Amino acid sequence: MVTGEAGSGTRALERLERLYTIGSGDGANRPGLSREEQEACELTAGWMRDAGLDVRWDPGGNLLGALPGSRPELPEVWTGSHLDSVPRGGRFDGPLGVVAGLEATAALARRGPFERTVCVVAFRDEEGSRFGMGCFGSRALCGEVEKEELELRDREGRTRHAALRAMGLELPLGGWLDRAPGVFLEAHVEQGPRLAEAGAPLGLVAGIAGLARGSATFIGAPGHAGTTPMAGRDDALCAAAAFVLAVRQAASSIPGAVATVGAIAVEAGAANVIPGRAVATVDARAPSSETFDRLTDSVAAAAAHAGGGLELRRKEPVSMAPGPTGVLRRELERLGLPAPELASGAGHDAGILAAAGVDTAMLFVRSLAGGVSHSPEELTSEEDVVLCVSVLEAALARLAGAASPR
Repeated sequence: MVTGEAGSGTRALERLERLYTIGSGDGANRPGLSREEQEACELTAGWMRDAGLDVRWDPGGNLLGALPGSRPELPEVWTGSHLDSVPRGGRFDGPLGVVAGLEATAALARRGPFERTVCVVAFRDEEGSRFGMGCFGSRALCGEVEKEELELRDREGRTRHAALRAMGLELPLGGWLDRAPGVFLEAHVEQGPRLAEAGAPLGLVAGIAGLARGSATFIGAPGHAGTTPMAGRDDALCAAAAFVLAVRQAASSIPGAVATVGAIAVEAGAANVIPGRAVATVDARAPSSETFDRLTDSVAAAAAHAGGGLELRRKEPVSMAPGPTGVLRRELERLGLPAPELASGAGHDAGILAAAGVDTAMLFVRSLAGGVSHSPEELTSEEDVVLCVSVLEAALARLAGAASPR
């Protein structure tokens, strides 16, 4: 079995550890468009230059390192992910795709020449934990960022626009995907236990689940907790509780669907006051258009039945392209590895590019420690990282059109 270039796994893990140390506190702490994320990008830019790549920054602050091809008129082949993190995040979520893509492209630079330019990209603010909307860099590239979004504020009251200006950026809202890449490959930790349970180090992503997110509001009648009879109460929190249970039941009845009510705000929020208003967040996801529609219809019905008003933003499910997915599958088979296909319940930059018409594929890398993610306990083995780099290198070489056979 081919296991990648000697030392590539060790170097990748060392780089992931170096990125992990940027920022203070327990775990990874690199909020989007922050000083810490910028430091991670600048460190990676140095590694790109060391590998002989041409480094540039685009209008959204995304970092790109290009290995020029012999036919620059052809659409480029991109690979990468993101370098920002959630608060107290792990080592692998995002940076693995950037570092593995860099390792694979650096190996191509030593092999060359190739017809198509191969480009490693680190997208900005994928997680969205700072300003509340993720995949910012890839959406900005594709022209999906609206002016109002630039006025979103973080917990310190700073707007996204101010964060961009502090980096010397003035975002063009129309995007700049005029010359789109021909292919985008994103490697990412699975963030779940399915590959580990199947005994598979790597897997193929069939598609990215649709996401509906928003809130349900329930209005009751506030009153004194000690003097209002139970029979006469109109408790907004009780209505919200019924909604929570109905949402759980709805997702449980639909294959592959998940739904979460992660926060409830209650007014007046006092122990001796009957709640007069409750607002419950909703996060609902399903892998196909049919199941996604069923799920969102069920959530809407649950809110109406409980007497609440529902507001949801939808992002439709997106499928990965058969062409580049097939290239990844053939490389897995060449290495004698299984090639399980699974849907991603999490959003990724790959989904944004796929929805914009770029032929996109994702390679999942096995998560250990029960599949935990968004946590310092996040774990992936060196052996699986080596395999990821090997598969990426071979797939990129095939897609870029090597001038000579392997």
